[in-house]
Amino acid sequence: MAYSVLQRPTLILNRNWQPVRVATVARSLVLLWNEAARVVDPADFQQYSWSDWAKLKPRDGELFVQAVRFRLRVPEVLTLVRYDRVPVAAVAFTRRNIFKRDRFTCQYCGIQPGTEELTIDHVLPRSQGGASTWDNCVLACVSCNKHKADRTPIQAGMRLRKTPHRPKWKPLYAFEEIPIASWTRFLSEAYWNVQLEE
Repeated sequence: MAYSVLQRPTLILNRNWQPVRVATVARSLVLLWNEAARVVDPADFQQYSWSDWAKLKPRDGELFVQAVRFRLRVPEVLTLVRYDRVPVAAVAFTRRNIFKRDRFTCQYCGIQPGTEELTIDHVLPRSQGGASTWDNCVLACVSCNKHKADRTPIQAGMRLRKTPHRPKWKPLYAFEEIPIASWTRFLSEAYWNVQLEE
């Protein structure tokens, strides 16, 4: 139980309250203890230092970390004390991030059949020199992938819905699961919409 709580996500904001990354609860507590960050209460935006946060008792049903003498509430949002720039980060080329970029949608026919029925298609097939890169890989349903086979979309008479390219980094690309509900107060619509950037 403690392990899963310590591995839960915490949204990290910079000094100007812009989202910069997602960290584990364990990492966020280290930042708090080292006075590099403060907890932000999503309800009223009040900020807490380690000593202030440690005095607060967990509410009924609220997650906590059990220390030797007290229970520590699990922080959902932190703001950094000294950091005021948005980092330049690249989105890792992974299967999970391709699914996020393409919004679990076939890039040929537009259906959303579910992850089991989606495959990663090389726009320029590997047999024709295509590489596994952001601008050559898209999601395709099994039917479209089978129809396209070992051809380019033009050769197969198919049209891509969007031109694939590397998406801009957003904190949600660093997080595998559904974000915490309280994060909506800190993330603009652009951060929730992880579709391909135009």
